[in-house]
Amino acid sequence: MGKVIAIANQKGGVGKTTTAINLGASFAVLEFRTLIIDSDPQANATSGVGFDPKNIKTSIYECIMDDIEPKNIILSTQTPNLDIIPAHIDLVGAEIEMINLPNREKMMKKVTDQIKDDYDFIIIDCSPSLGLLTVNALTAADSVIVPVQCEYFALEGLGKLLNTLKIVQSRLNPDLDIEGILLTMFDKRLRLSRQVVEEVKTHFQQMVFDTLINRNTRLSEAPSFGETIIMHDADSTGAINYLNLAREILQNNEMTKVDKSDKNIDLENET
Repeated sequence: MGKVIAIANQKGGVGKTTTAINLGASFAVLEFRTLIIDSDPQANATSGVGFDPKNIKTSIYECIMDDIEPKNIILSTQTPNLDIIPAHIDLVGAEIEMINLPNREKMMKKVTDQIKDDYDFIIIDCSPSLGLLTVNALTAADSVIVPVQCEYFALEGLGKLLNTLKIVQSRLNPDLDIEGILLTMFDKRLRLSRQVVEEVKTHFQQMVFDTLINRNTRLSEAPSFGETIIMHDADSTGAINYLNLAREILQNNEMTKVDKSDKNIDLENET
């Protein structure tokens, strides 16, 4: 049975979608069957793996609201072992339409339960809010990754998100774990970036991933080509970072026999 991981933070621009598609691609190239569910009306994960949201006829919206079987709308990406359930702008109306439905917080869980056995990992890309769609993703998930940007306001709103996670754990999904806090857009040349890393690790300690996601031009430009960083430039710093993150998660979940000391690729030795 596959593990469902939500990528959530109510702040925009922290690297949620970048993490969803590139962590998914990293699991895929490590030969784990992986599905991305795009749960953001902006549909950036959908376009980020090469599909035009304007051409999407059926999406996660139809799965949630019309009980369309997810197996019927899963799309295969150009990365082997990586599939996606796409999003569409119609998803904007889903939160309003779900308000009066029974078990409105468990609509996404109904979707993931149907396909859990088909994948090793299911990654849900959440919208930048703490609305009903995000609550649905957290209710369906086994764990959550929280991307945090290495900038001045890094901790702003993080307490609110963690409080929401506690509410979901107590009322809707007692098995929800925090997979980890992921520090993104790290620039080792900037003292501020290093200070943010130190502060977050001081506050949250073991909850913080060892892997840092560096600022990387190739990582930023890959979505404009509709490609994951693995397909766009497998030798780039961004690709190496996300492969390291995938290995760290596998190690933490005891899904690999790789020794902890060998789990990372040394960027200093990369050409």
